[in-house]
Amino acid sequence: MKFKKWLLPIFMGALSATALLSPSLTQAVEETGTIAASKAADQKAALAKKAKALAEKKAAEAAAKAEKTSDEAKEQELELEKEVEKK
Repeated sequence: MKFKKWLLPIFMGALSATALLSPSLTQAVEETGTIAASKAADQKAALAKKAKALAEKKAAEAAAKAEKTSDEAKEQELELEKEVEKK
C-alpha cells in the first residue's frame, strides 16, 4: 500500500522534471540547427567564391590565348606584306 502512495508523487515529480528540461533541450537543438545552417551558408559562400575565382582565371587564360593568337596573326600578316614588298 505504501508503494502506491509514493508512486503518484514520484511520477508527478518525474513528469515535471521532464517538462522543465524539455524547453532547454529544444533550445539546444535549435541553436545547433542554427549553427549548422550558418556553417552550411559559409561553405556555400566559399564554394561560390572559388567558382568565381576559377571562372575569372579561365577567362584570363582565354583572353591571353586570344591575344597570343591575335599577335601571331599580325606577325603572319607582316611577314606576308614583307614578302609582297620583296616581289
